[in-house]
Amino acid sequence: MAHLSTYFTLEAPTGAHEVKLLKRELDALPGVTSVSVSDGGCLAVDYDTSGVRQEQIRQKVQELGFLLREET
Repeated sequence: MAHLSTYFTLEAPTGAHEVKLLKRELDALPGVTSVSVSDGGCLAVDYDTSGVRQEQIRQKVQELGFLLREET
């Protein structure tokens, strides 16, 4: 099992309520160990590949209505 991090930039300004929702929903994914969102809209997710894949994280963010651009 590999521990990885993925980073995205949220395209639109994100308020405190939206950040809380995003963190709660991503934390609920199996394998996600940490979620943080900076004031500038950078989303960082640490995860275990035995529980979730990067594509599943991206898909969940988009399902929640956030537009993003992958940084790496």
